[in-house]
Amino acid sequence: MRAAILKAYNEPLKIEDRPDPTCPEDGVVLKVLACGVCRSDWHAWTGEHPRVKPGAIGGHEFCGEVVAAGPRSAWKIGDVLVAPFLLSCGHCSACRAGVEHTCPDMIYPGLGTDGAFAEYVAVPRDHNLSRLPDILDPVTAAGLGCRVMTAWHGLTDRAALKPGEWLAVHGTGGVGFAALLLGRAMGARVVAIDVVQEKLDHALAHGAEAAVNAKDPDATDKIREITGGGAHVSIEAVGIEPTLNGSIACLRPLGRHVQCGMPIGHTARMEIDLNGVFMKNLALYGSKGMPAHRYPELFSLIAGGSVDLSVMIGRRIGLSQVSDELAAMNGPTPPGVAVVTDMER
Repeated sequence: MRAAILKAYNEPLKIEDRPDPTCPEDGVVLKVLACGVCRSDWHAWTGEHPRVKPGAIGGHEFCGEVVAAGPRSAWKIGDVLVAPFLLSCGHCSACRAGVEHTCPDMIYPGLGTDGAFAEYVAVPRDHNLSRLPDILDPVTAAGLGCRVMTAWHGLTDRAALKPGEWLAVHGTGGVGFAALLLGRAMGARVVAIDVVQEKLDHALAHGAEAAVNAKDPDATDKIREITGGGAHVSIEAVGIEPTLNGSIACLRPLGRHVQCGMPIGHTARMEIDLNGVFMKNLALYGSKGMPAHRYPELFSLIAGGSVDLSVMIGRRIGLSQVSDELAAMNGPTPPGVAVVTDMER
């Protein structure tokens, strides 16, 4: 099969022929129909992800068609499935409690095992997979990826965002733009914060009530003024210190901060305004992925017409263009996410 291989950190991926994957007994082999390119892939490409080493095949946001099914799989050839980027074991105490996204024995396709920047991908533990609903095409489904799952979990299970509350979104890339769209669908009033004016304009065109450029030295005061004293919930969607503390600063007393941006490598430890947390009685939450059993609820929101997540797709690219997308993440990127849809170019 054709695959994009990490040969060296911060270097273009090399397109090579690799043997087709072997089908797991408890899983399937998928023909990859689409695979999103995520900032987590960028962290892996730069060498900051501890599980990803040279020789790896990345790509963890995928949708595909079953071409082989193991003897312990409930799926059949021809099924079109969407995958969470976390494959839980299904039987530990966390999985039995319904919080399988915290499983201590997790498998991470594309971020520890070979992923879907390839024509085919093997997926064990296929109880984590869901059938692609008629309301979604494979490209949109792949574009949802970890970004929508993480935002959805953060807004619902963690922050319990309520209709009419103000939601501040710091960083309007993949997870931030997803939080904006989902927050509006949940009845919140959204203010978008970014350093790229094009992204702020894009956010305003898709439901943000207000937008603030984080380069403005009075950005926090402007957010407080817009929201009448501070946001009720704030999403940090970048994973860096300035946006972390900007998120905390913009909250009103008893506000809820949700860490959706991934702190890893040199950003794994940051200075935080803990006095601000203490003085305002704030709550801090982390959000990484979501339990796979919550897919139907998310799909129902889409099916009901409350949210159109297809607007997240910015670019459809070939497999050989993944390197360009990763390199572009070294700086500000344009609105929308890139999805690999052509494995032959």
